[in-house]
Amino acid sequence: MHKIQLDQDIQPLSKFRSKVSFYFDQVRKTKRPLVITQNGKSSAILIDVSQYQQMVDKIEVLEDIKLAETQISEGTAVSHKDVRKKFAKRS
Repeated sequence: MHKIQLDQDIQPLSKFRSKVSFYFDQVRKTKRPLVITQNGKSSAILIDVSQYQQMVDKIEVLEDIKLAETQISEGTAVSHKDVRKKFAKRS
């Protein structure tokens, strides 16, 4: 994900409402998220769909790695060799 530019990528809700289409185009073109504030505080973030999907994909990989680490530390992991044997029997 691209780095937020503070002078362009943080906007109050009132300004966002008046220029919704402009900000959708900006997010789509720059691939940078837009932070929307309400009463001076961060309230929501608008991100490009492809950037969102990349984040979800990365999170899934990290969760898989964490699960594998847990299984290894608990001794419940299955070796690659054993998995190959199991699938070879199915053929």
